[in-house]
Amino acid sequence: QLQLVESGGGLVQSGGSLRLSCTASGSTLDIYAIGWFRQAPGKEREGVSCITYNGGSTNYADSVKGRFTISRDNAKNTVYLQMNSLKPEDTAVYYCAGRYYFCSDYLQSQDYWGKGTLVNVSS
Repeated sequence: QLQLVESGGGLVQSGGSLRLSCTASGSTLDIYAIGWFRQAPGKEREGVSCITYNGGSTNYADSVKGRFTISRDNAKNTVYLQMNSLKPEDTAVYYCAGRYYFCSDYLQSQDYWGKGTLVNVSS
């Protein structure tokens, strides 16, 4: 069974950058698409980005497009989310989630979740 652990969150000033990592164990990462989600206090969870099992395709929410970049290094069992030009509206707990192979329907169906890492962007 796949286990996922997020890291890299913290407190950063508006306009700054953070790189989140999602590291897998228990199973090989190279058969899983990985999506990033976030949930701000009092708000519903929203999808942020997704990358297919081999990195062949990526997608982004409109709110982060042009600022965030998702990538993966299957040899390190890790997916990254590089976040630049951060805004206070990006403040949330960020989660990674896995499902087999592709990002199709990733907003509706996920099989494995990490526990999240907090990103706090100050004004």
